Amino acid sequence: MRPSKRANDELRTVTLERAVARYAEGSCLVTFGETKVLCTASLEERGPPWLRGSGKGWITAEYSMLPRATHERTRREVNSGKPSGRTQEIQRLIGRSLRAVTNLPAMGERGITVDCDVIQADGGTRTAAITGAWVALHDCFAWMRARSIISIDPLRDHVAAVSCGIVKGVPVLDLDYAEDSGAETDANFVITGSGGLVEVQGTAEGKPFSEDELLALLRLAKGGTERLVALQKQALAQPPSDKKATS
Repeated sequence: MRPSKRANDELRTVTLERAVARYAEGSCLVTFGETKVLCTASLEERGPPWLRGSGKGWITAEYSMLPRATHERTRREVNSGKPSGRTQEIQRLIGRSLRAVTNLPAMGERGITVDCDVIQADGGTRTAAITGAWVALHDCFAWMRARSIISIDPLRDHVAAVSCGIVKGVPVLDLDYAEDSGAETDANFVITGSGGLVEVQGTAEGKPFSEDELLALLRLAKGGTERLVALQKQALAQPPSDKKATS
C-alpha cells in the first residue's frame, strides 16, 4: 500500500482553478494533492529580438518556489543573483512543452511569458506546473481573440505532464514527496492530448531500470495524462466564474 493509500495507477486529487489572478491575461491555480502552483500567462506585444521579422511569436516560462513552499525555508534565488540549475531546467521544460502544441506564427510577433510559482511543494511541481500552465495559456489566447488581437486559436492540442516511478520494486503513478524521496526510479512524462510524447525524463536513483519497467511507467503516464487532459477540458467547459475543476 502506498503512503497515500492510493492505487498504483491513481492520481492525487487534482484541481484546476481558472481566473485566479486579477491582472493576468490568463491564470490557473493547479493542485496535485498538497502541491500547489500558481500559473499566470502575460502577453507582451513584442517578441524576442532574435525573432523580429520572422512573423512568429514565442512562449517562454519562468519557474520559482516560494521560500516556505517546502518543510524548511529556502533562500530566494533572486538574492543569489541567478536561478539555480534546477530552476533553469524546469522553466525550459515548461516552455518547450507549451511551444510543442502551439502554432507560433498564429500569435504574430508577440511574446507570452508563463510564470509558474510554487506555493506549496509535495512532489511533482514541474508536472503540475505544465498541466496548469496550459490552462493559463489557453485563457490568454482566448483573451487575445476576444479583443481581435489574433483571429484563430494558436493552440493545436492539449499538453499535460505527470510523474511516475518505481517504489519498492513497483511502478506507480504521480509520486508525492514521500515516494519521490525514496524511489528507485523517478520519471516525468510530458504528453499531448493526442498521445504524442513531448519529453521523457527518467533517472535511476539506485539500480538501473529495465526496458519493461520503462514501458510500464509509460503506460501509467499515458493513463494519467489522459485523465489530466479530461480535467483540462472540464475546466474549460465551465465559465471562469465557476473557476474550479476537480478530479
